[in-house]
Amino acid sequence: MKNFLLFLIVLIAMCSGAKVFADEAQEALKFFKNYVHAANNYSPELIKMYSPEAKIIRQVIKPDGELVNVETDTDTYITQMKIGQKGAKMRKYKNTYTDIKAEKLDDGYKISSLRQPSGEKYKLKTYMIVKKQPSGKWLITEELMQTRVQTFLKYARK
Repeated sequence: MKNFLLFLIVLIAMCSGAKVFADEAQEALKFFKNYVHAANNYSPELIKMYSPEAKIIRQVIKPDGELVNVETDTDTYITQMKIGQKGAKMRKYKNTYTDIKAEKLDDGYKISSLRQPSGEKYKLKTYMIVKKQPSGKWLITEELMQTRVQTFLKYARK
């Protein structure tokens, strides 16, 4: 009888833990959905979705297929984003995301997807790592987006 009760307690604990992970994964995916909405609507809320220490990577796809990672800090990225948003809004530029997946990490979730820029037929790999803060707010702590925009290469560290 003791073994059965112990088994039952362990089983209930495991099921409860799985539900917590499932709920958190749904929260992370909801955060991503809110990110996409904010980005596609040029919302000033977008900049509040990044951790001040976020690692931002633009992976430039060169014409010969070579990949070059260009890293920047959050402040520089947000400054560039604000400038870019003005032209994007005038052109009604948006991104569509497909194949969205959430993967549990030690301290957050990795949200991977394919991004299709408006007017393009190709899709680009992207991921962001999001982490729930003690306050309950989710923040982007790392982001990688592939791009074919070659001007990012001028920022690459040699």
